[in-house]
Amino acid sequence: MFDLVYNSSPAVVYIVLPLLIMTARMIDVSLSTIRIVYLMKGEKAFAAGLGFFESLIWLIAISQIIQNVTNAPAYIGWAAGFALGNYIGLIIEERLAVGKLIIRVITAVEAQALIDKLKEKGYGVTHIDAQGTAGKVKLIFCVIRREQYEQVIELIQQFNPKAFYTVEDVRTAREGVFPQSQGFYQRMGLFPVFVRQPKKK
Repeated sequence: MFDLVYNSSPAVVYIVLPLLIMTARMIDVSLSTIRIVYLMKGEKAFAAGLGFFESLIWLIAISQIIQNVTNAPAYIGWAAGFALGNYIGLIIEERLAVGKLIIRVITAVEAQALIDKLKEKGYGVTHIDAQGTAGKVKLIFCVIRREQYEQVIELIQQFNPKAFYTVEDVRTAREGVFPQSQGFYQRMGLFPVFVRQPKKK
């Protein structure tokens, strides 16, 4: 991969090599970000696989830094790859939408319309009457897949824009009621050509 660095051309040493190091570092850090997310979700086997490739790519990149200690652009490429890797890793993690969330909604206004709409959309909803500082409130619990977060928040804001809500990660959840989820390609914004798309009527 890095055989070109031994070419005597300054363009290769000071442009191509730093770009290759930046690319390797970017991939390495992106994998690291995703690996940590899967570890937190308890996906040990998949996280271990990502860790293997992450370490391998890191070794390739650092070996080139060591062999070219006087190459200042290579250091810039290393730092730029680290920064880009964090950014890209987070974007990929958001698209993957791994895991589940619990949304707690506390509202002082009538919440039956919101509850009915959530049920209509296929979400599992638990609600109880509670007592707040200013009086009676309705407390709504809803465990959802991360990919469904935006849709649920839109419903909450639609029916009660002033509702107080909190969102937390759920490490494990057994059973539950969830609407049909999007596939991997839809979440990533991809649609392979070999998958037939439904015809528009």
